[in-house]
Amino acid sequence: MNNRIKKATTHIVQNEGLLFEESRTGRIGYAIPKLDVPEQADLLDKKFVRDDGLEGMPELSEVDVIRHFTRLSTWNYGVDTGMYPLGSCTMKYNPRINEKLARLEGIANLHPLTPDAYAQGAIEIIRHLEEALAQITGLAAVTLQPAAGAQGELTGIMMIRACLTARGNPRKKVLIPDSAHGTNPASAIICGYTVETVPSTNEGVTDLAALRAMMNEDVAALMLTNPNTLGKFEENIIEVCRIMHEGGGLVYMDGANMNALVGVARPGDFGIDVMHMNLHKTFSTPHGGGGPGAGPVAVTAELEPYLPFPRVERGADNKLFFNFDRPQSVGRLRAFHGNFGVLVRALSYILTHGDTGLREATETAVLNANYIAHHLQDTYEIAYPGALMHEVVFSDKYQLKHGIKNVDIAKRLIDYGFYPPTMSFPLIVHGALMVEPTETESREELDLFIDAMRSINQEAAEDADLLKQAPHTTKVGRLDEVGAARKPILRWKPDPKADSAGSKR
Repeated sequence: MNNRIKKATTHIVQNEGLLFEESRTGRIGYAIPKLDVPEQADLLDKKFVRDDGLEGMPELSEVDVIRHFTRLSTWNYGVDTGMYPLGSCTMKYNPRINEKLARLEGIANLHPLTPDAYAQGAIEIIRHLEEALAQITGLAAVTLQPAAGAQGELTGIMMIRACLTARGNPRKKVLIPDSAHGTNPASAIICGYTVETVPSTNEGVTDLAALRAMMNEDVAALMLTNPNTLGKFEENIIEVCRIMHEGGGLVYMDGANMNALVGVARPGDFGIDVMHMNLHKTFSTPHGGGGPGAGPVAVTAELEPYLPFPRVERGADNKLFFNFDRPQSVGRLRAFHGNFGVLVRALSYILTHGDTGLREATETAVLNANYIAHHLQDTYEIAYPGALMHEVVFSDKYQLKHGIKNVDIAKRLIDYGFYPPTMSFPLIVHGALMVEPTETESREELDLFIDAMRSINQEAAEDADLLKQAPHTTKVGRLDEVGAARKPILRWKPDPKADSAGSKR
């Protein structure tokens, strides 16, 4: 009996390859009625049929499959479970009113190829959101087409290149501060530019002297994240824009951290030429598992002609339509008109909050980050102290004397019921732990997080091995992350040596 209980326990906690381990020959989860028409054996040409078939696939009943995935779901962690302090991504709570509206039949079931005349409501949602985001950013026009922040960056640099080309010279280089988001250099290089790094000052903001020295007629743009990834507001942003504009360049702002600005400051007023926003961050729309997302791009009037097509316009009959006749456009960035369900959720978030609510959310996010920083500043090093915006970047400097690194702190935090913060980013902070609490966390939840971090610091001094072997309470222990990165298993393949009761992935 003891062995049976032990086996059952292993069955519950072990998740790797569980579907394959549960396979039993002849077990199925469906019942197809007898064929009542003449059988046609060769409906498809052989060249269209996979030769590996389903050999080696697990044979399971419906209840086997349901229990497997339901069990996995109970082991998962998300913002609906607890605090999600994943810095730079603002994984905050998605109000359920957003979900309810996005699931309305006329919205959720509308086909993307529906003629404009029969999709006026959906087009109005797009138009309304574009106008709201233009007002929030202080810029002239917005496209909702990009599906993510990185695609928004690409869109922005493509438009900058098109604009400078129209002026007579696309130029050669893009300047990027060392505190910017990591996808910025990739976006610039894809558009044909080389990249040069602008250093930060000891205060964690862009070095103006270095920027002036680097600015010349070869520089097309500066890609600036504001607030930057150190949690600092670029207080010299107006002067930064002036330097770039006087040199004939343009300023792209990575708006991934707009959660610290909405309702308080408008990038267009700083002198920004183009920026993207992350609806799946600042405006609360979910993007768990890598998608879907949305990275709208806002631009000045000078860059408006280069926005991706189609653009929403109102015809002489007062009806809205998608205009594809945009000769200066950089083209289409993705199919159809963006991730529409995500756009609906974002507009719902904006309208339910209103001006006052959006500002209050921003101010609370900034307050929460500074609250955590204040109560942990004696326990963990703050990489760049002083006034912070929506996030605080700690380092593992104080814990290293006990042999404890940021990864150990993060893994141990799981045992306390919290999702780990972003680790080892930004790159200019050694052993970084970036904490972004967002505005949705209560003071009580923040205090629990602070207590957990303090306890972990004490454990580092008293029992370092406890942290080095963490997590201890999860279904799966610490994984070989180096091995997983160097030898990833990206897809399942049938094992020709395995019988029907087991296969490898």
